[in-house]
Amino acid sequence: MELNEFEKSDKLLRAQKRVKKLKGFYIHLIVYLLVNIFISTTTVIARMNGGETFNEAFFNFASFSTAIFWGIGLAFHGAKVFNYNPFFSRDWEERQIRKYVDKDKKEEDKFR
Repeated sequence: MELNEFEKSDKLLRAQKRVKKLKGFYIHLIVYLLVNIFISTTTVIARMNGGETFNEAFFNFASFSTAIFWGIGLAFHGAKVFNYNPFFSRDWEERQIRKYVDKDKKEEDKFR
């Protein structure tokens, strides 16, 4: 079965869009890592200069709070890019669509 030009261009556009989203996620991940390494390092060094030991400075919520909250956002970004949705899967969507189509069909049959 050969694809026509429209189908080929449609598939190409979808693939390009997917690659662009994937690239955006990987850039987000790299920025996340670099910025959070910098923030954590400077926070630990500043706390150690303030008189805390390394363990006190390192195991402080302030050292990782940005990474934790930004990491939640990054996880959602990754879930979207990799089509991971444990709550509303494609099967769930299809079941809901079938349910509403069947309901509409039953209502139409009432009036016939």
